[in-house]
Amino acid sequence: MDLIRRAAEVVAQAEVFIITAGAGMGVDSGLPDYRGNQGFWQAYPPYARLGLSFVECANPEHFQRDPFFGWGFYGHRANLYRSTVPHHGFTLIRRWIDERQAPYFVVTSNVDGQFQKAGFDEDAVLEVHGSIHWLQCLRPCCHTIWPNTEQIPVDEATMRAGHIPHCPRCGGVSRPNILMFGDWCWLAERTHAQEARFRQFMEARGDARIAVIELGAGTAIPTIRATSERIGWNCPEATVIRINLREPEIAAPHIGLACGALEGLQRIEQLL
Repeated sequence: MDLIRRAAEVVAQAEVFIITAGAGMGVDSGLPDYRGNQGFWQAYPPYARLGLSFVECANPEHFQRDPFFGWGFYGHRANLYRSTVPHHGFTLIRRWIDERQAPYFVVTSNVDGQFQKAGFDEDAVLEVHGSIHWLQCLRPCCHTIWPNTEQIPVDEATMRAGHIPHCPRCGGVSRPNILMFGDWCWLAERTHAQEARFRQFMEARGDARIAVIELGAGTAIPTIRATSERIGWNCPEATVIRINLREPEIAAPHIGLACGALEGLQRIEQLL
């Protein structure tokens, strides 16, 4: 309870909010947990039969060799994210920000667009790995990206797509504007523009009291955790609240809560 009380005090006194989020943020909305091969295969049994890991499926080579297979995975994910309702934790964070009329920014490794869907400002979100809701040319033939409005039916028995999106410029195969594993063709301009806005946001904060609320960010790909810690150690008035069921460790004066994202946010809310 002492850690929860401290976290609630940090939120209550915050003048600025920075929300950093990894895959664990989506689990409470019903999105799959891809942690380890078993978690991935439980979500996608056809890939277990093929012996393919998440790393192997999230690879641009499939769009080149067999785009119906590549789009089977990403088409299914796009359909899933569109149908998913963000959990109540998103609403709690928005309430804390709105009640304090506080500036905020979201930094996430998730490509699902759930923060925007929950009402967070598009211009206050940094998606470090891109977004499934934007497309680009596979080659790419140009640096243009465009909104993903494609409706892609997927045979869940074989995880093959019934439709392949194409580049409007060259007619070739298109792909999500996401940084994949072994990816040399990701067009990062949109993310770079988001990074520039985040830098400007941080430069304008001065000595404000910053609450960094980190949600479900693991150590396997530590981008989000590193972002939280960099802010926590470099900004004198920043405190990190790390909410992570499996890996909550963080050195004092920062706070680690060993629970899921929604549970942690609800427990803080109870004390506010």
